[in-house]
Amino acid sequence: MLMKLILLFTVIPIVELGLLLKLNEYIGLSYTLLIVLMTGIAGAYLAKKEGRGILQRIKLEMSQGRMPGDELINGLCVLIGGAFLLTPGLLTDISGFILVVPFTRGILKHFIKGRIRQMVEDGTFTFYYRK
Repeated sequence: MLMKLILLFTVIPIVELGLLLKLNEYIGLSYTLLIVLMTGIAGAYLAKKEGRGILQRIKLEMSQGRMPGDELINGLCVLIGGAFLLTPGLLTDISGFILVVPFTRGILKHFIKGRIRQMVEDGTFTFYYRK
């Protein structure tokens, strides 16, 4: 776990900075900054829009007495994707859009559900329920 955090907070920002510097060489500083700014704005708008829809669907399912499992996974994906989109960089922007856009999120959600199912079967996933 520690190595994953080191990777997350050191290696990825260095790679992102290198990509932005290389992009700057090809298209110039103003266009590079414009891309970073526009993906941040578009990402924040899309994440907010998707998040509101997910919250409405969660409320609807709960009012009907159903557990909103799929929508909770959608919400987690949009939350993480929104954070990625607000982080400057090309790789985080691509990852963020994959997590926020409904079509690609649906594909990814299938793999997340399979991974959770596998963890439950292996006994490595613990669920705590409190009343």
